[in-house]
Amino acid sequence: MADRHNLSTAQKVADTVLEEKLGHSALYEAKQATDDEHAQTFLQALRENRKAALWSIAISMAIIMEGYDTILIGNFMAYPEFQQKFGQYYPGLNRWEVPASWQSGLNMGSTVGAIFGGLINGYLISRFGYRWVLIGAMGCLNAFIFVVFFAKDNAMLLGGQILCGLSWGVFATLCPSYASEVCPTNLRGYLTTYVNLCWAIGQLLATGVLRGCLSIPGEMGYKVPFAIQWLWPLPLMIVAYLAPESPWYLVRVDRIEDARRSIARLSGDKTQEQMNNQLAMMMHTVKLESEATKGGSYLDCFKGTNLRRTEIVCFTFMGQILSGSSFAYTPTYFFTSAGMPTVRAFDLSLGAKGMAFLGTCLSWFLITYFGRRTIYVSGMGVLALLLFLVGVLNVSAGQNALWPSGGLCVAWLFVYSLTIGPLAYSITSETSSVRLRPLSVVLARVAYQLINIVSQVLSPYMVNPTAWNWSGKTGFFWAGTAACMFVWAYFRLPEIKGRTYEELDILFENRVPARKFASTHVDAYASSAALAPGVGERDVHTATYKE
Repeated sequence: MADRHNLSTAQKVADTVLEEKLGHSALYEAKQATDDEHAQTFLQALRENRKAALWSIAISMAIIMEGYDTILIGNFMAYPEFQQKFGQYYPGLNRWEVPASWQSGLNMGSTVGAIFGGLINGYLISRFGYRWVLIGAMGCLNAFIFVVFFAKDNAMLLGGQILCGLSWGVFATLCPSYASEVCPTNLRGYLTTYVNLCWAIGQLLATGVLRGCLSIPGEMGYKVPFAIQWLWPLPLMIVAYLAPESPWYLVRVDRIEDARRSIARLSGDKTQEQMNNQLAMMMHTVKLESEATKGGSYLDCFKGTNLRRTEIVCFTFMGQILSGSSFAYTPTYFFTSAGMPTVRAFDLSLGAKGMAFLGTCLSWFLITYFGRRTIYVSGMGVLALLLFLVGVLNVSAGQNALWPSGGLCVAWLFVYSLTIGPLAYSITSETSSVRLRPLSVVLARVAYQLINIVSQVLSPYMVNPTAWNWSGKTGFFWAGTAACMFVWAYFRLPEIKGRTYEELDILFENRVPARKFASTHVDAYASSAALAPGVGERDVHTATYKE
């Protein structure tokens, strides 16, 4: 009851402030914008917001760069020239290997950097906005690439990975937040999952480059893939400079006229009335949240109903690692260490990345007809089963299971890219509150990176023949973690498909159970429904919901 009373009080204050700034008809206009978003078809939403979609696609291209960069080190562990430069010779194996301890350290380097980059990014976006933070991160990355390119030993390479990770942490948290803020409800799912498609494109490009550079003798065999990273930052800095700032950010910092101009730049066939309605809805949502819960720091993400939202975004992102991605997403080193020829392992990896691209594209059809919760829960269950089968094959068939296990890893990657991979970006961006979104997305990514560190410490030891040498039996371990995530998602992950940010605020404030989110009716403007422009006297507006 206390939560509902607080929500009602916050709603009254939000209504009052909105009318003071935009006039007596503002509340009606805000409701009209919400109704319009629900009534829109996909094509209508795309026509009226085509510029927003294009700018979101352009900004999200930074993730292509991150996907390309982050996959290099893991694949270099199976790269002959890299092994000779940064590894040591093992007479018993008759080959060069990077020791498991350095594998863990080098894999973790960018992850540690990304954690700090993400945490800093949450504050930077709140102060400077999305555009200038992205421009700054790109400029820094241009300099950091020199360190990894000219690295003379493992320590210097590790330092370069940590520095590059600072910028990658910014890209990973900035792009999905920007996509979720510039697009309406009907486009949010497509453009936030497009972020994962960019990741898949980057990794497909990286795998192709690595396969092509296998025949280059000497140090340039691994330096050329590093050097290609310099192609990205400058063009993306220009894109970020020309892009409109998120109108939600401008409303949060009370730059209303700038927000109005940003909405105009992001619109397609919208009328002036529709743009005014959209601005009113943004102001109403931001004011409602700011009155319901004061403040705007990381600590606020763990207070009241925001704690539940933080749990959801963090566990959803952690699910990408706990579903077994450290083992099955980039299996090149696993297969080379198990005896597969290096060229064949990279061929298999290239085909797997192609399946990841296809799976992410097909995920757009899934989110059209199915909810986020349905796709995530079912996807996690299938991934757990596939990993369990990899383990069974290794126990029952040994070395003969190499190619069948490769087929299962490709199938795993396809299912992952169809479900968990893209949906994590969508769920994280949409579930977080508007006011705390930059901070919530950062916390989700930090949770992902922390569990990734644990994974990166364990994975080399599990697979490396000079360490635990579990080989395919590693599938049993990750099948167990994926099964745990399946149980969590079934009981705790709500359905957010088709909900505006205001409606989600009300559902969370009223503590609606996760499995009832989809069936609960919400009206954010319950008693304002009868209002029309020009009405002076108004009723007390209280958000309502009905299960």
